[in-house]
Amino acid sequence: MTMDNQYCKVGTVTPITSGQQAVAILENRYRNFLKKASDQNGTDKRLNEFFQNKAQNIKKILEELVH
Repeated sequence: MTMDNQYCKVGTVTPITSGQQAVAILENRYRNFLKKASDQNGTDKRLNEFFQNKAQNIKKILEELVH
């Protein structure tokens, strides 16, 4: 049994498609970052701020897509 070569491009980015699918994906990511930020509340201030900033960046993108 031989193993076929498999190619994996590390660091490649798959673009989010436009429209409702993009909005749904971004909303999910936004909620996940907010949850992660609240989970870090009181334990790691820098990590909390990192997740809050990520959530705010996604919120801005969502607002641009919706309007």
